[in-house]
Amino acid sequence: QLQLVESGGGSVLPGGSLRLSCAASGTLFGLNAMGWYRQAPGKQRELVATITNGGNLNYADSVKGRFTISRDNAKNTVYLQMNSLKPEDTAVYCCNVHYYDTPGRDYWGRGTQVTVSS
Repeated sequence: QLQLVESGGGSVLPGGSLRLSCAASGTLFGLNAMGWYRQAPGKQRELVATITNGGNLNYADSVKGRFTISRDNAKNTVYLQMNSLKPEDTAVYCCNVHYYDTPGRDYWGRGTQVTVSS
């Protein structure tokens, strides 16, 4: 199975920045997306950002203009640069790999905590 390991979480002040990384254990073949989801206490898990192997980008409206997703296929790694962080960004951020099969396949990392508070 594909293993995903996140890193880069931590605690920051509002307005601060963090860069999350997620390394996959192997090369991702075929049509796929790498991305980030988050789940705050008492909330449903929500999509933050995704990027396909072809470079198609998708962001949640709440993070547009603040977060940037990118991937390095040579390193089997996806990144999430988070700027202008807000307290409402506080959540566990989980890495996801999605294969566009029918009905599709998903792999998940264990998550990394992001806390934004003063």
